[in-house]
Amino acid sequence: MIITRTPLRISIGGGGTDLPSYYSQFGGFVVAAAITQYIFISLNRMFGEGYLLKYSALENPKTLDEIRHPIFREVLRRHNGSGSLEIASLADVPAGTGLGSSGAFTVGLLRALFAYKRQYLQAAVVAEEACKIEIDVLHQPVGKQDQYIAAYGGMVCFEFHPDGTVTAKPLNVSSETLLDLEHNLLMFFTGYSRNAAEVLDDQKQRTVKCDSGMIDNLHYTKQLGLRARAILEAGKTREYGELMHEHWEHKRTRSQGMTNPRIDHWYETGLANGAVGGKLVGAGGGGYLLFYAEDPMKLRRAMAAEGLTELRFRFDHDGSTVLVRD
Repeated sequence: MIITRTPLRISIGGGGTDLPSYYSQFGGFVVAAAITQYIFISLNRMFGEGYLLKYSALENPKTLDEIRHPIFREVLRRHNGSGSLEIASLADVPAGTGLGSSGAFTVGLLRALFAYKRQYLQAAVVAEEACKIEIDVLHQPVGKQDQYIAAYGGMVCFEFHPDGTVTAKPLNVSSETLLDLEHNLLMFFTGYSRNAAEVLDDQKQRTVKCDSGMIDNLHYTKQLGLRARAILEAGKTREYGELMHEHWEHKRTRSQGMTNPRIDHWYETGLANGAVGGKLVGAGGGGYLLFYAEDPMKLRRAMAAEGLTELRFRFDHDGSTVLVRD
């Protein structure tokens, strides 16, 4: 029996510049943080042929080609085609909510299969393999930050180079800054981000076609990521909250599907009730609103009155980990 635990993430700054359509031309920069909300993968050898796969659905295929779940199918095709495996996934947060669950799932599944084969791979290797499967094999319109922060954990600055390589450096923040962020960053669920793939595909297509509006938007987003790094490493957390507001005002112009009247109302309610700034986490259209609050309790009361559920979290510093190896 193998059980892995892989963290979900929030973007601190620069999100969107980790897509190949952008970084292959200009290079990308993202600051991301792993949080204490997880994807769990359990893997066990079973008697008999085929696979028993348990997630939001149940599959019992005899061959790889019969597997409906695309990530299960392609990960197993590349790393364990012999079958006779029972694999189950559990998540603290549903998929499609903007916290990088697809990338975390892929990383956690890879980590479990490598552990099953008694192989340990460094975080960068697991992350890059997860990216190859999602981006190159499955042609998903996603970036690389989800897989990398899931594998690494912590708060990390990622540079995405035009040749496809990635440089990872920890965000150099003090313990006081870390505790301040854990206390004052609050996240609330707005609903499922059903159009995330559509938003990301629109960004990809417009970037490939050299749409000046999209490219200028992403250039500015990259600069916001660099500013976020400098501000947080200087310990100026309130200024970071103000930068989040600037980031959101800029991000919402990237696509018509980025926001909607309900999200705009909740965001304005947050600003009127203790929040310095905030943004929608993920590709847009739903998911979680993340605020930096000077008055966390006032913000919690206001969001509760609006019917929004808070997702409490701290930062994860372990990355994708094997919890059980029996």
